Formats: sequence, structure tokens, C-alpha cells
Amino acid sequence: MSPEIYMRRCLDLAQLAKGHTTPNPMVGAVLVHNERIIGEGWHTEYGKAHAEVHCLESVANEDRYLIPQSTMYVSLEPCAHYGKTPPCALRLVYEKVKEVIIANIDPFEKVGGKGIDILKQNDVEVKTGLLEKEGAWVNRRFFSFHTKNRPYIILKWAQTKQGFFAPPDRSRFQITNAASQALVHKWRTEESAIMVGTNTAMYDNPQLTARTYTGNQPLRIVLDTELKIPASHHVFNADAETWIINQHKEERDGNIHFVRMDLANVLPQLLSRLQHHNILSLIVEGGASLLQSFILLGLWDEARVFTGQASLPHGISAPILNNSVPAYATELDGDMLNVFTNKNNPYTYIKGMQL
Repeated sequence: MSPEIYMRRCLDLAQLAKGHTTPNPMVGAVLVHNERIIGEGWHTEYGKAHAEVHCLESVANEDRYLIPQSTMYVSLEPCAHYGKTPPCALRLVYEKVKEVIIANIDPFEKVGGKGIDILKQNDVEVKTGLLEKEGAWVNRRFFSFHTKNRPYIILKWAQTKQGFFAPPDRSRFQITNAASQALVHKWRTEESAIMVGTNTAMYDNPQLTARTYTGNQPLRIVLDTELKIPASHHVFNADAETWIINQHKEERDGNIHFVRMDLANVLPQLLSRLQHHNILSLIVEGGASLLQSFILLGLWDEARVFTGQASLPHGISAPILNNSVPAYATELDGDMLNVFTNKNNPYTYIKGMQL
């Protein structure tokens, strides 16, 4: 079997924990002896054991004597520092693993090659770069966070076949079908934060939660410069932590945090603050003007655009992407989903990979 097969297994295992490891990366590990997998594991949840540890502990008692003769495939460089758990690189040395093959070097400054150094200094053979691009796509949120000093930004919207985002009066109008809506709820569990503008919060009164899919609830962020949104709206309920970005006050009331910012430069300020709070990813769901603001500033990495069957003769135009590269397309019960990546983002979509 080719080494790529084992690394693809690592990447598949890593993504089983999507939405549960932040602010850590998703990592999978496979231990192989003479083309037989004797152990595998993945980082299941932030604060718990890492992939390499789960992999080693999954080895059957009768196979443990094989560990020093085995190769571990791991999708990201083993960590080298003490955090919530001890360094994985030291555990691999302790177990006398013969060889470690890695997809990506960890961009986190406390690792960044130090795990590899520990292994090499203890006579463990190390190879890097196997399915490097695929690994970078899996951990694009983590990589963007540590190389761009901001969250990975996903823009999401629905538009009619005529290219309209909403009716002229901004009234609530359902463009997509149930299958598309369910997918959006799944996506929400996979991201750290979700954001909308004032008009979307006012007119649509969205809940901004994942209600049809089990998982974590993202931090809700609402841009409400003049604090106009009524307290009776869903964004003020207790279902999730919420930031209200405004220019008047900075205070916390339960799960509602009023965040004061200089509105002349609000989006860069917001992204800096999210980075400070270890928010790895942000999905922006509207409105059209807020989405276009992110686009014009070049502050986006991925765009997920639904084109529904609903029709509008007139309306508010959908955002227009620039610097975009088509990445993925699929049909969902008649709706069309097109995914684009920013051509300036080095973590590009690989055909056949999961979103």
C-alpha cells in the first residue's frame, strides 16, 4: 500500500472532530507495521488527548511489541510543548516509534519544527510534506489563524436565479430549500463564530444557532452601530454567547457582550479582537452590504453561495466576489451550491476533499 493511503486515512480521521477541537487543529494518526495498521486515533476534543496518544493507546496488547518497528503517519507535526496535554513528540520518543511521516509542519510558534527536532534528536526518522496541500486544506482555519493573525473567514449567502439577495423591502424571503438549510446548520457547528449586520438582524430576526444539527453553538456577532435592534429579538436570547458591536458602550449582561469599537475601521478591529479570543473561524451570513464590505477589503477566504429555485423580479442584489476561484459545486434537491476560494489564500480546495 502506498504511503498516501495511510495519510489520507489520517486526514479522514482528523475531520471526525470538526467543530470540537478549536482553537486546536484537527489531527489524525495511523500506526503501521509491515503494511498493517496496528493503531489509529484522532484529536477528539479540545483539552483532551491528541491524535498520537489515542493512536498509541489503541494498539492491542498483543501488538505493542511492534511499536518500535512501526511507522506513524500523522497529519500535523507532533506538538513539542506542555499545554492542556504533555508533548506528543516526547510520547513518540518514549514509545520508541521507528519513523514518523508528517503532512504539515505546525505553524503555531510554540511548535513550528520543534516537535520534529525532538524526534530527530532522539534518532526517530522523520519525513514531511506527504499530502501537504490536502493537510493544509483540512486545517485551513488553524493555518490562517496562525499565519494571517485573524480567523478564517467564510462568506455565505443565498441568491435567486436573477441574482437577488432579498426583496426590495428587506422582508424575510426564503430562497433555499430544507436540504440547504440543514446543511447551513451543520456548518454553523463547525465554525467558531457567526456574524450578521443590523438589517439582517432587524428584518430577518435570525437565531444564528444550529437547531437542526447536534454540535457546538458558534459565538454570535451582530453589527448594530446605533443599538437599534429590539431586546425582544432572537439574538438577545440565552441560546448562545453574543457580541453586539456598537459605538456607544462596552459592557456585559449575562451572555450578551456589548463591544464598543471605532466604526471607521470596524472589521479589522473585530478580526483582531476575535484573534485575541482564539476564535479560529468566522462565517458571515449577511446582509449584502456587510458581505460586500468583507469582499472589498479582501477579508475573506471562502465563499459558499446557494442559488435557489425561488424567484424575485426585483430586489437587493447579491454580493459580487472578486479574486475568486471556483472550488466546488453540488446540487441539493434543486438548489445549487457553488463554493469559491480567494485566489490570494494559499490554502486552496483539493478535489474530493470535504468542505
